Amino acid sequence: MTTMESPAGEVAKSASPGLVSQIARFVLIGGFCALVDSGLYWLLLQGGTWVHLAKAISFIAGTTTAYFLNRRFTFTAAQKGGAGQIGGFAALYTTTFFVNVGTNALMLAMLSDDFRWRVAAAWVIAQGTATVINFVMLKWVVFRESRG
Repeated sequence: MTTMESPAGEVAKSASPGLVSQIARFVLIGGFCALVDSGLYWLLLQGGTWVHLAKAISFIAGTTTAYFLNRRFTFTAAQKGGAGQIGGFAALYTTTFFVNVGTNALMLAMLSDDFRWRVAAAWVIAQGTATVINFVMLKWVVFRESRG
């Protein structure tokens, strides 16, 4: 955490970004990581990878990228986290992995094969669901800031 010298010579902690700033950073980083996820997903599908395996691999790549970027730029409390924080992150992303891949599979099963944007729509719905869960849990559980 960054520190600043106050006029009285005391060291004060810099304020963490506000909620709106955190949401904006999370969305920007998420957009980039969605490109990593989506790009790898489509590349694997074009290479003939089984759709659910492709989704799993792309999710892991996007998630790993998101963790490091959000830890650095979005959630100030992440800078001082230890093993508990890593464990919380692993538990959260294991859960959202199954939510994401499961939602993608469910949407592929529910959407008509005739729907031109079926694969893209399933991906967007799965990604959106996982993203909301991730922000809430990262902000208020994994990277929560101590009071005072």
